[in-house]
Amino acid sequence: MSGKIVILGIFVADTSYRAERQPRMGETILGKSFALGPGGKGSNQSVAAAMAGGRVHFITRLGRDPFADMARAIWEPAGVVPEVTEDPESYTGAAYIFIEDGTGNNAIIVSPGAAANISVADVEGHAGLIGAASVFVTQLEQPLPAAHRGLEIARAGGVTTILNPAPAAPIPAEMVALCDYVTPNETEAEGITGLPVTSVDDAVNAAQKLRAMGAGAAILTLGENGALYHDADRTVHVPPFNAGPVVETTGAGDAFNGAFAAALSRGLDPVEAVRFGCAGAGISVTRPGTAASMPSLQEIEALLARC
Repeated sequence: MSGKIVILGIFVADTSYRAERQPRMGETILGKSFALGPGGKGSNQSVAAAMAGGRVHFITRLGRDPFADMARAIWEPAGVVPEVTEDPESYTGAAYIFIEDGTGNNAIIVSPGAAANISVADVEGHAGLIGAASVFVTQLEQPLPAAHRGLEIARAGGVTTILNPAPAAPIPAEMVALCDYVTPNETEAEGITGLPVTSVDDAVNAAQKLRAMGAGAAILTLGENGALYHDADRTVHVPPFNAGPVVETTGAGDAFNGAFAAALSRGLDPVEAVRFGCAGAGISVTRPGTAASMPSLQEIEALLARC
C-alpha cells in the first residue's frame, strides 16, 4: 500500500498552438493546430502521480468558471483528491504554449489567476494533511512563501519532501535545506547554482552545489540524456527510456516528478524511483498534451520490464 502524496501547486488551462516557428513581435502567422486542455505543474504532477499508482491530494486555488470545471473533470478519473480554495473574485489560470512543429520543443507563458493568491495561510490550513503525508511535493509556480511554508510543515512532520524548482528562479539556501530531493532541469539548476549544465559532468557539479546548499539529494532531469541522481553516497546517471517517437516534450518534467513521487510513496529505493520517473517521462513524450499524456502504472511497469 502506498503512502499518501500531498502536492501543492497550480492548475491552469493550457492553450496549445503548434506552428513552424514563433511569430516575431508585430507579426501574425498561421498555426497548424490548436488544443485546449488541463495544465499547471502542480496539477500535471498530481495527475501523473495518481496515474502511476499514488494516493494524491492536490492543494490549490481556482476561480468559479469553466476552466475550474475542467480542472475537476481531469482530476476525478485520475483519482486526484482536490483540496481547493475557490476564489470568485479572480479567475482560474491559463497558459499559452507554443509548440515547434518540427521538433516538439515548447515555450510557455503562464498566467496563474487565482493560484497566484495561494498563501501561507492556505498552506497552514492544510497542515494536518501535509504533516500526515508520506511525500510532499511543490514547485515555484505559486508564490514562494507558500511553497516554503509547505516544505517547513512537511519537514517538521518527518514527511519526504520534493521541490521541483520550476519555473527557473533563484531560491534561498534555507529553502533548499528543507528538501530531501530537489529536481531541477538543466536551466533551473543553472538558475539556482549559477553553474551551466550542458553535459552529465556539468550536472554532477551542479548537483554537488545543491547538496552543499543543504539538499538531501539532487536529481537533475536532462531531457534526452535521462537524469542524474546525486546524494551523500551515490552518483548515478540514469539513461533515458525510448518508448517511441517523440511527439511533444511539454509535461515531461511533470511526468517524471509525479511518477518519482509515486515510486517513493511505495518505498522504492531513490535510484529505482528515478528510473521509474524516467520511464514515465519517456512514455509521456510520445503523446500530445500534458495531463492527457501521463502514463498508467501498468504502462510504466511494462516499459521497465522491457528495458
